[in-house]
Amino acid sequence: MGYHYDDQNIFAKILRGEIPSEPLLDTEHSLAFRDIRPQAPTHVLVIPKGPYVCYDHFAQDASDAEIVDFTRALGSMCKELGVAGNGWRMIANAGADAVQEVPHMHVHILAGRSLGRMLEPAS
Repeated sequence: MGYHYDDQNIFAKILRGEIPSEPLLDTEHSLAFRDIRPQAPTHVLVIPKGPYVCYDHFAQDASDAEIVDFTRALGSMCKELGVAGNGWRMIANAGADAVQEVPHMHVHILAGRSLGRMLEPAS
């Protein structure tokens, strides 16, 4: 499958400085900031700076340096947020069936309360 990256998505605009953000972490290849519609007491987004649509696109096409940086950024954010070892959830939605709202790969770090089961059984 080919991926089409829309460079007008909100995260691309944040990365270009067209929309202000308050970074919690800014590395060579990754950026982390709080979600504007938090779903838990702690809700942080971590995004790669490269033009990737979803996690599988990132996993297939990102450089080793980007993948390592992103993975380390996730770990650093969990440690900085105080959630490492306490229970947290990472969500990466991909595509329409997963209701991915922004077509730029991003991971949600959610913590600070019981998050319940990941999915309810299909009815």
